[in-house]
Amino acid sequence: MLRFTGHNDIWTALRTMGAEGVEAEIAADLTLPGLFHPTTKYSAATVSDLQQVADDTKNAGQQITAFCMANRFEERPEFEIKWCGEVAHAAQSLGVTVIRIDVVPTKLHKAEFLKLAVEALRQIMAATESIGTSFAIENHGAVTNDPDFLRALFQEVGSERLGLTLDAANFYWFGHPLSKIYELCAAFAPHVFHTHCKSIHYPETEREIQRPIGWKYTECECSIGEGDLDYARIATILQKAGYRNDLCIEDEFMYFHKPSSDEVTTRITGDVQLLKQISANILAK
Repeated sequence: MLRFTGHNDIWTALRTMGAEGVEAEIAADLTLPGLFHPTTKYSAATVSDLQQVADDTKNAGQQITAFCMANRFEERPEFEIKWCGEVAHAAQSLGVTVIRIDVVPTKLHKAEFLKLAVEALRQIMAATESIGTSFAIENHGAVTNDPDFLRALFQEVGSERLGLTLDAANFYWFGHPLSKIYELCAAFAPHVFHTHCKSIHYPETEREIQRPIGWKYTECECSIGEGDLDYARIATILQKAGYRNDLCIEDEFMYFHKPSSDEVTTRITGDVQLLKQISANILAK
């Protein structure tokens, strides 16, 4: 995401925007492609690789708040179980407490996919029990934005280490009315281990109706401060439920438009400042 800010390395980009940490994408070969740098290729594959990441992160005054996996449970369940175990070990080494995972079908219907996902996740929880790292399913796409599917998944896996990467804007993208977003945030708050923060600004006439999935998202996505979602309210809901992890910005501005590096930096910097102020206000109460 931050490759397009005009900086040569991830650490300068984070400092420039005022961020204090980053969610790091981790690939199937355990490389960390999102931690871009002109001379270093970061990886979590070996002890020396992990030490390099730990040293550079510390020297930059930053932290890795979560690993981000792009899982394909439907296509390769056995590989996914092995990969999740490897990532859990890397997370433990770096002090990363949560791993964001994708639970998204490509062919199977919901009921059939639920059975497959439950079995795979049970095996992952069992295989990583001694490590203790938590896994957080993002509500993402047409299936895990369905509250009934999420409830069934958490209930049937039955692990306290399986939770949610809450993306309130994804619930909104799915078509849920605005007022229902806060109800969903409250309902799932006890399960939230990690967040993705972004927003959407829909016409007023469309906010409180059930819209088609993805309705005009490209046109209506916006910065957190300009959107319909009240992140002060969302953060308060999470804080009251005991959430103490990050507020992680996921900005898709550059994917749908062709902004300049300065535009991207300005937008993300503004969102960082807003979320910091929200956090400070909550902690001051």
